[in-house]
Amino acid sequence: MLSFTDLLSTSYDSVVDFTAEQIKPKRVLDFADYDQRMLVLATASSTISLEEVEASSTATSTATSTATTTPVKVVPPKVSLWPAKTVYPNVDAILPFHRIVAYYGNFLSTKMGVLGQYPAEEMLTKLKAEVAKWEAADPATPVVPAIDYIAVTAQGSAGTDGKYRLRMPDSEIDHALDLAAQVNGIVFLEIQAGLSTLQSELPELEKYLKMPQVHLALDPEFYMKKGNRPGTVIGSMDAEEINYAANYLANLVRENNLPPKILIVHRFTYAMVTNYDDITPLPEVQVIVDMDGWGSPARKNTTYTKIIATEPVQFTGFKLFYKNDILPPSPRMMSTEEILKLKPRPIFIQYQ
Repeated sequence: MLSFTDLLSTSYDSVVDFTAEQIKPKRVLDFADYDQRMLVLATASSTISLEEVEASSTATSTATSTATTTPVKVVPPKVSLWPAKTVYPNVDAILPFHRIVAYYGNFLSTKMGVLGQYPAEEMLTKLKAEVAKWEAADPATPVVPAIDYIAVTAQGSAGTDGKYRLRMPDSEIDHALDLAAQVNGIVFLEIQAGLSTLQSELPELEKYLKMPQVHLALDPEFYMKKGNRPGTVIGSMDAEEINYAANYLANLVRENNLPPKILIVHRFTYAMVTNYDDITPLPEVQVIVDMDGWGSPARKNTTYTKIIATEPVQFTGFKLFYKNDILPPSPRMMSTEEILKLKPRPIFIQYQ
C-alpha cells in the first residue's frame, strides 16, 4: 500500500562512467494534489474522483523537480481557519493522500481498548472490516490500517521511581509491529507520561521511532506536569512540549532518511492543549489533533466543532469508543457518513 524505501536522488556505477539513463530523478510532492485534498478535508466536499486519485498517484511517483524554491501555498478564498496554514510535507507523506484507521489499546489490559479485548486474529479481522467500511464511505481516500499501542501507560500508583507510569517491554512493542505487518499497516506508540517527561520517555522509544512504519502519539490527559496523580484531574500539554516531540521526530527523519512521521495529540478540552497556535508542523512531521471525547453523536459533534475545529493545527482525527459511545443516554455510535460531514473532515480514525 505504501513504499517506505530509501529515497536516493542519484544512482551510478562509478564516478567516471555513467549516463543520463542511470540517473534517477528526485521524487517530489505532488503539490496540486496535496492542495486539492486539503481543500476537500476543509470543506467536507467530494470533488476528487477515483480516476484523479490514480492519475495523481502516478504523477507523484514519476514527478521531477525543476523549481529552485518550494511553491507558495495558496489558501482558497472563503476558507478562513481551514485548510490550516502550514508547511508542505516532504515526499512520501501519508497525509492527506490516505486516511488512517487505527485500533487502540494495550495487549495487557482488556479495559484500555480493543487491542487487549480480543485474540490477535479476531482483532485484525475486525480492523480489516473497519478499513473496508471507510474505503467504501470515501473511495477517493485510500485507507492505511494502524495498530495504536499504548507503550507508556499512566498508573494509579507511583512505582519505584515515583513517575506514575509504566513502560511496556520490547516484547509487547514487537508484537504491535508484527500485527501491523500482517495488515500492511503502520504503528503508533502512545505515551501516557504521568509525572515523567517527554525528554525522559522519547529516548526509550527511539530505536522504534527510527523505523519508517512507526509513529508517535501523545496523550495530554495523562501528562501530569503539576504533580497530580493520573486520573484525579485532566492533564495538559503546551505547544512547547508538543514542538519538542515534533523536533525530536524531525531529527530522526533527517538522520535516518525516513519518510515523514506523524504526531498525534489527543484532546477533548481546551485546557488539554495550551497555546495551540504555536504548535509547528514540520516538513518531516505531520501533526494530527485527535478528538478523544466519548458520548452520544450530538455530544461528540459539539466537542469536535467547538474545540478541535476552532483551533487548527494541521490535520484532525476522531476517536470512536465501542463501549462508551453507546452508554445511555447515547443511542448509538456515530456513523462513517456523519463523521465525513464534519468540517474539517477527519483524516485519522481511532477505535477504542
